[in-house]
Amino acid sequence: MGTTTPPRTLAEALRARGDESLAGLLRARPDLLNPVPNDITQLATRAGTRASVVRALEHLDRFALQTAEALAVAPDPAPYDTLLSLLTGDGLDDGDQRDDAGAAITAALPGALSTLREQALVWGEDDRLRLVRTARELLAPSPQHPSPTGLGPTVSEATAGMSPGRLQEILAATGLPATHDPVSAVAALAALFTDRTRMAELLDTAPVEALSVLDRLVWGPPYGEVTPNPTPPVKWLRDRGLLLPVSTRTVVLPREAALHLRAGRAHRVPEPVPPAVGAAAERDPQAVDRAAAGQAFTALSTVEELLKLWNGGGPAILRAGGLSVRELKRAANSLDVTEPIAAFWIELAYGAGLLATDGEPDERYAPTPASDEWLDLSAEDRWTHLATAWLAATRTPGLVGGQDAKGRALSALGPELDRSAAPDVRRRVLALFAELPPGTAPDAETLLRRLRWERPLRGGATPPAATGPGEGADLRSRLALWTLNEAELLGITGRGALSSQARALLVEGPDAAAARLAPLIPEPLDHVLLQADLTAVAPGPLERPLAETLSVLADVESKGGATVYRFTPGSVRRALDAGQAAADLHAFLAAHSRTPVPQPLSYLIDDVARRHGHLRIGSASAYVRCDDEAVLNEILADRRSTGLRLRRLAPTVLASQADPGSLLEALRDMGYAPAAESAEGDVLITRAGARRTPPRTPPAPVPEGPPVPDDTLLGAAVRAIRAGDTAATVIRKDTSEDPSSATPGGSLPRTTPAETLATVQAAAMTGSAVWIGYVNADGAASQRVIAPVRVEGGFVTAYDHTADEVRTYPLHRITGVAELAEDGKP
Repeated sequence: MGTTTPPRTLAEALRARGDESLAGLLRARPDLLNPVPNDITQLATRAGTRASVVRALEHLDRFALQTAEALAVAPDPAPYDTLLSLLTGDGLDDGDQRDDAGAAITAALPGALSTLREQALVWGEDDRLRLVRTARELLAPSPQHPSPTGLGPTVSEATAGMSPGRLQEILAATGLPATHDPVSAVAALAALFTDRTRMAELLDTAPVEALSVLDRLVWGPPYGEVTPNPTPPVKWLRDRGLLLPVSTRTVVLPREAALHLRAGRAHRVPEPVPPAVGAAAERDPQAVDRAAAGQAFTALSTVEELLKLWNGGGPAILRAGGLSVRELKRAANSLDVTEPIAAFWIELAYGAGLLATDGEPDERYAPTPASDEWLDLSAEDRWTHLATAWLAATRTPGLVGGQDAKGRALSALGPELDRSAAPDVRRRVLALFAELPPGTAPDAETLLRRLRWERPLRGGATPPAATGPGEGADLRSRLALWTLNEAELLGITGRGALSSQARALLVEGPDAAAARLAPLIPEPLDHVLLQADLTAVAPGPLERPLAETLSVLADVESKGGATVYRFTPGSVRRALDAGQAAADLHAFLAAHSRTPVPQPLSYLIDDVARRHGHLRIGSASAYVRCDDEAVLNEILADRRSTGLRLRRLAPTVLASQADPGSLLEALRDMGYAPAAESAEGDVLITRAGARRTPPRTPPAPVPEGPPVPDDTLLGAAVRAIRAGDTAATVIRKDTSEDPSSATPGGSLPRTTPAETLATVQAAAMTGSAVWIGYVNADGAASQRVIAPVRVEGGFVTAYDHTADEVRTYPLHRITGVAELAEDGKP
């Protein structure tokens, strides 16, 4: 590691690292940079804290974690061969006899140790491997937190507090000579259990039932319940120390005995090689691309329909935030999907910045101005926008309908849906897809096994204090399953396999993905086929202006490869309300239909137009105005108008206590075609899509811990840590004749102003570095290593090794100065 003597502490091991290695540690564990440590000692202290170690353990793959677990039950320090033996078992030292598993472990162990060293979890040379103390505490077996190895405490730990007489009885039962003190008795018993030959001889004398008891405990848990009067097999084991008492009713199999029974293995099944992702099906890559493109087009249509659904103002926001269950059901019915899928589309549009809250006193969800810009993009660019937003989003629609830690329901668009691990899981799942040949659909179960191997503490057992509130132990696996479903809905995958446009998105970026998708997206059509049954068939996707106008003039009856629109009196009235005249509608249909306009449709338009606006609704609270008194008489005589509380103000005017909007809808339900009018008496034209939120930014993903720093920041951090370490560890010359007057380590040097001036002037002339004590304007004291360049006017200009920059210091603020020894740098 670049040192002549083995490092005695983690700080010494880090100090001996090169700058690239130190930068690698900070890149792997960015939490160590908040804030930048003053020196190596502070960096080592921070790397050993419980929270930091837990985060580092969570990023280990299964074999690296198994290596750390083996080190946690090994002697401290442990030689490399001891660690290898714990992973492979006894009898595998000869390379000619090593089986495939042993060979794989032997080949993978150096890489696992390298990972642990890079994460600063293990330090020391191969003959003295040490696990960081906090990691040992987390991974070592204990009654409160059993180890995944299934091992129990050592003989020394299990016999702590046992009476000397009882220890001597155990020695006598095992045939060992008596000792003079408990320490040597424990050592003798441990030596017996670790001696392969003598231990085998002892077990040869054991009853068959006793061996059965050991078989149940050997792979864990190592604890068992006993009665005050144990059975003879248990008594035989307890008398010989093979079961040691933990309490009056609990015994434990000591670690040394368990390792003998396991043939020296710490784990039942070491996993040095990641499990392969199996193939569920092999498909034609071109068919996969076409299927994915079709689903991508469906995704765009669904999001567009959602925006149109909430165009005039969407549902209100719950007091606690989010969407009510009723509104989610309503959106699901409108989109013709299930509620979980509707939650996905709503969250996707929200995460892409297309939906947001309007900020009004009666706050509601509505499309954003960015949604109009999105609608103006080409189909392929709209898809890449959605896919990119989905990849980076931490909001997790799959949680909708579940409960949080306090038992409260999680709602769509609610505040508790962020899971910081989601983007990492999505990208990793798609990366595993990409490793398979094109057109291959992976097997979900093998995919989950691979993910659990890569991050076992995220998808399985978790060390103490590592589980967040309300989080299940298998959140990572659930995120992976949700990713499979969402990727298919969005068109990332087609028929279960990764599409070529998605591969391009992951590797080359949105532009390359759009270029791959563009030829597969059907060209929008500029025509429909009108039919005599008052329907219109769109044989494919329509151009946006045509689709928008047609969606106002007709109702969508069915979707699929071809969309069927139905014309009704209500839909025609909706078009007239939007400002269209009957002549405009006839011209529109004639221009965009490949078939003649059916006569029933022309009659329908003319009939609704003739009655449209015959009644006028205004605000009194509200009033009804009509030139035909007979129509008003008919309305007054209708029982359905009772709730409107109508009364005649004039032969052609009725007043109502209902508001204009309610009155308008009520009369339409009664079969009339009223039109709203303004205070000036003009007909109000209602246009779709009039409501937009103020400009909004998409929700920011919740990061998983501190962000990974860039190379510039890493380089500056390493230089600052090195400079601080130099200032803290330099060796100063002692110019005093009295050794007792030497400056103690860590305190500021003290010299007279004349001595300070002379020393820095000499250092400026010789170009050497000196150590100074400095007090800034706030009274904060620090020690620095500087190389003086110029001394004039009461100031010294010098290169500050601590700050890695040139600075100017007032001489009167320098408490003292000391020269560095020739070997001053560590």
